[in-house]
Amino acid sequence: MSALPVSPPPAARYLPPSIAGDYTELTPKQTELLAIAARLGREKFAPRAQQIDRDAVFPFENYADLREAGLLGICVPEEDGGWGADFATYVMTAAEIGRHCGATALTLNMHVSSTMWTGFIADDLDMTPEQRANHEAHRKIHYERVVKQGKVYSQPFSEGGAAAAGKAPFGTLARKVDGGYIVNGKKIFASLAGAADYYGILCTLDKPGATQRDSLYLAVDKNSDGVSVTGDWDPLGMRGTVSRTLVFQDVFVPEVERLIPEGLYAQAALRWPHMFATLSPTYMGICQAAYDFTVQYLRGEVPGTPPVKRRMYPTKQIAVAEMKVRLEQTRAIFLQNARAARVDPSKEIRLGLYAAHYTIMENANEICRLAVRTCGGQSMLKSLPLERMYRDSRCGSLMLPWTAELCIDRLGRECLYEAGEQDEQAVL
Repeated sequence: MSALPVSPPPAARYLPPSIAGDYTELTPKQTELLAIAARLGREKFAPRAQQIDRDAVFPFENYADLREAGLLGICVPEEDGGWGADFATYVMTAAEIGRHCGATALTLNMHVSSTMWTGFIADDLDMTPEQRANHEAHRKIHYERVVKQGKVYSQPFSEGGAAAAGKAPFGTLARKVDGGYIVNGKKIFASLAGAADYYGILCTLDKPGATQRDSLYLAVDKNSDGVSVTGDWDPLGMRGTVSRTLVFQDVFVPEVERLIPEGLYAQAALRWPHMFATLSPTYMGICQAAYDFTVQYLRGEVPGTPPVKRRMYPTKQIAVAEMKVRLEQTRAIFLQNARAARVDPSKEIRLGLYAAHYTIMENANEICRLAVRTCGGQSMLKSLPLERMYRDSRCGSLMLPWTAELCIDRLGRECLYEAGEQDEQAVL
């Protein structure tokens, strides 16, 4: 009796791993949120990313999906109807979204930061009982808008000067009047300009001798009289952020729109430095995406391309090995930084934060560069995502408040000086 022919085993395919790798034991909440982000990313965000980038339009459809999934309230406390995610849970979820559409992840960060800053970060700050009660009442209004009405907030920093880097007071001024404030000023590179329902602006209380300690954080309704969006938006990368210029001319902002009590932003900036490192998870996602694409391309598994394998060439194998080394370096420092976030971190944690932020931003572009070199001519095609990833990744080092240069500047200075130290004047 002749033996039946043996069918070949089904072809194995590359399965992209979790953004957290296998190094972190995830909580049930983290597992659920990452699964939601991965599903939306694969099924919704990635297929739309090319057209969003090409047209430089805001990803409204993606936000409808985020709203339906409840991710707009990821950092809203559970008692207020949100997910109650902590820092580590949020940044891992943001990285998973960035893996599929960088512009969606980057703009979502601007929105989520408004709930994070007013939530667990504000909970760690020193407030008087009166300030605490006032803040609790105010933030419930904003959380209800996010959770029940699906409203989107933004967080414009930049003004073209040193304020966004924390080296000068914000030029946008808020004059106190009965019932609220009158705001005048301008924000440039304002992500979600024209798309957000509320602009969470950082400004300075208009009074003699005002310093950074007089910063205010106010939510400005996009429909308020005196709010306008100007300029064109045709940048190199992150085109879907639509970061046009916001102008505020004699805009009345009711007191209830104060997102944290007067003077508390400066305390948060000093005591919770991780609040400024929530842009880098987007670039962690791009690191993983560029590696995933390269492996799938060399295995002949990229949809829409011929199933031609290129993995047998030693030069390709070496290039992928180099990418994997950088990817794992980036993931390790990303996860370490995520777990270290806290109020009043030690000097070593703060230095590690600068190093992590810099490394993630710079390695994103380096991994994309290696991917472009390895995949060759296919990397130039706008029909494939690698060309977009390369452009998006190059923009990371420019992102305020912590550009690559500012991270290196802070890191070098704080490595060599303890708090309060300064050099004696040289004797001529």
